[in-house]
Amino acid sequence: MPLTSILPYLQRAQQEKYAIPLFDLFDSNAVDGAFQALEDLRAPGIAALYSNQLGKTNTAALTAYLRARAEQSQVPISIMLDHGASFEQCMQAIRLGFTDVMFDGSKLPLEDNIAITKAVARAAHAVGVGVEAELGQVGMGSDYQEIYGKRKGYTDPAAVEKFVAETGVDMLAIAIGNAHGVYQGEPNIDLNLLAEIRRRVETPLVLHGGSGISEAQFRAAVQGGICKINIATDLYLEAGKNVAAAAAKGAKSYFELMPLVLTAFRQRCGYHIELFGANGKA
Repeated sequence: MPLTSILPYLQRAQQEKYAIPLFDLFDSNAVDGAFQALEDLRAPGIAALYSNQLGKTNTAALTAYLRARAEQSQVPISIMLDHGASFEQCMQAIRLGFTDVMFDGSKLPLEDNIAITKAVARAAHAVGVGVEAELGQVGMGSDYQEIYGKRKGYTDPAAVEKFVAETGVDMLAIAIGNAHGVYQGEPNIDLNLLAEIRRRVETPLVLHGGSGISEAQFRAAVQGGICKINIATDLYLEAGKNVAAAAAKGAKSYFELMPLVLTAFRQRCGYHIELFGANGKA
């Protein structure tokens, strides 16, 4: 299918109460597994590269592979930069052919976050690229007891309307008790905070740190207004577990081990697609 921003699909997801998955991918096996899952289940999706992959020797080649696979797909798949660290990084991703970019200024003072996000949005919108930003700060699961206990980094609902109005951002990642990586302790998603943010803006809301959140919490978050969910760590752990198990049984060859990565991504991505209710929505 022709490459396009994920934004119109997110708007439909928001209206119909399901969430589109973003899968952070890193090589052709991961890409093929995720794309097969999306095609199996007739779901729209987002293939993402994390910002630390930009600037590597294979960045352009991997992006070209993503674009070629997406254009050959029978379901809509967008290509997104995840956690862009600067205006320049977002522009690099746009030049490479990404359909959407995220600028993550969550560690900056609010006014600086607004200023750079606004500049990214203005440049991206001029060429039809969608923009995500983060308000509040989604921390790391390894610090989760401090994050949850002190409500550290949670999105301030009073700042949401100002941020959206001044930046023109298309998608907003929020911090409501979610965290990146493996959670130390049980995740606790603040659905009341989500409801307050949803009440203030119509912008599609994004949940990062999806690895480890319970099925019940996912469903409640989607019903509460989340329409895009990012998954990475869960996929990497599942693929690693499959490879480690095969190696423990005596598998030694690259040709034996690498197909297990593709299979793990296909199965686990399929699980999340169905859990988020995106199956059949292409």
